[in-house]
Amino acid sequence: MGVPNASAVVKSVNPGVPGSFVEFVRAREARLLDVAWLITRNAEDAHDAVQDALVGLYARWDKLPAGDEFEAYAYRSLVNACLTVIRRRPRWLPVAEPAALRSAPVTPDAAAGLAESDEVWRLCGELKPAQRTAVVLRFFADRSFAEIAEALGCREATARSHVHRALAQLRSRLEEGQ
Repeated sequence: MGVPNASAVVKSVNPGVPGSFVEFVRAREARLLDVAWLITRNAEDAHDAVQDALVGLYARWDKLPAGDEFEAYAYRSLVNACLTVIRRRPRWLPVAEPAALRSAPVTPDAAAGLAESDEVWRLCGELKPAQRTAVVLRFFADRSFAEIAEALGCREATARSHVHRALAQLRSRLEEGQ
């Protein structure tokens, strides 16, 4: 008997029942860690952010909405935790973690090749946290602009702007490198 489908678990989330929280964590932990790593660009920070988000979710488990509202709430909690971790860290120049970059959940782009794909994710690490978060939620977590706006606590137009500006910056940096 394997782990249940993550979307089925989210639809069957029964806030207030501790067993459903454990099911939710087992089904979603890997995905939450992937999203957190892409936002924070650091494995330890990603683990801290996921742990902080899950602690917050558990503390309010009996008050959480169900269904799609729960999904949005969970991502909002994770994004807030990631941004808090980023704000708490000392200002330093990040050094690429080559092993982690190769294992990042990036869909290979047949036209651009693997080298360009790695370069894009490296450049994503240089984006402002809100822009990087918007790009990760849009292209990795496949979230709508409305869901991104809710997760970032901004208007939908601002979420679109974050994605648009991030993509423009990435295009520009990629063209500079050629």
